[in-house]
Amino acid sequence: MKPNTMTALAKTRAEEGLWMIEAPVPEIGPDDVLIKINKTGICGTDIHIWNWDDWAAATVPIPMITGHEFAGEIVELGRDVTDLKIGQRCSGEGHLTGTESRQSRAGKFHLDPGTRGIGVNVQGAFAQYLRLPAFNVIPLPDDIPDEIGAILDPLGNAVHTALKYDLLGEDVLITGAGPIGIMAAAVARHAGARNVVITDINAERLELAQHVEPTVRTVNVIQEKLADVVTALGLKQGFDVGLEMSGNQSALDQMIEHLVMGGKIALLGIPPGKSPVDWSRIVFKAITIKGIYGREMFETWYKMIAMLQNGLDVSRINTHEFSARDFKLGFETMKSGQSGKVVLDWGDVK
Repeated sequence: MKPNTMTALAKTRAEEGLWMIEAPVPEIGPDDVLIKINKTGICGTDIHIWNWDDWAAATVPIPMITGHEFAGEIVELGRDVTDLKIGQRCSGEGHLTGTESRQSRAGKFHLDPGTRGIGVNVQGAFAQYLRLPAFNVIPLPDDIPDEIGAILDPLGNAVHTALKYDLLGEDVLITGAGPIGIMAAAVARHAGARNVVITDINAERLELAQHVEPTVRTVNVIQEKLADVVTALGLKQGFDVGLEMSGNQSALDQMIEHLVMGGKIALLGIPPGKSPVDWSRIVFKAITIKGIYGREMFETWYKMIAMLQNGLDVSRINTHEFSARDFKLGFETMKSGQSGKVVLDWGDVK
């Protein structure tokens, strides 16, 4: 029998921090499943909620069990759920969409304007149990372990961004060597890119990038000019495709400067506020810019699982794992800027 209460990590006060609480185990509806959580990943969104910045204060209701990156197993099925089974290992899409918008009715669920996020608008996965619509469940194959299942959400961001354009034989510039940028570099190489260059100012993150994907060319833009790298690689005009992951205006400006005529940019990084843009430079270089949000539901999930089963290895992006009881240490590590993905293990939480 399932217990009546569970341990969870929640935002319970309008101030910095998260707190371990006892909460009721969710009751599921006819189209839901109940998932016992094994591992969770800490996301940049969770850091915003921890810090209780302006975005979090305006977006997240209190109290809220946070977290949206997870792997676990199904322990209860709603009465109308027929295509899943008890004991099935799974991850899940954390964006909850409706069915009434034009986008959803066209099958473009990731563009539904009414999207809500688990751990942001709806009670989330930093807990022993999670209620999730069966529609959002992603079964995990046996050859994908929980520690990878727990980071499929951010890997999906990387896959969605990297595969927005055809990369076969292309020269790719990635700005921002955070975990998603690093995973995007690995995806780009897996997808057949010729040269993959990733820039940052954080030496530890650049070192991690080469640890995860040894063929990537790292550039610390404080110490090295990107123009010199372009010359050394023999790129006559520059890069064909840019993946902007940093949210830094100067990084975007640098990317635009070093793209070929007719180059393409997939834009995932979010600037902290309004940013000036030299639109004339973009127009005269005939650059295409595509904003990326979340994952394509559910094509991105299909493709990333296929790539993981076909040789894509992002396991080294997980640099730290802590018991969920030690969540404060996990958040401190993530906030330090000197880690990859940080995973919390819920297995020993009673």
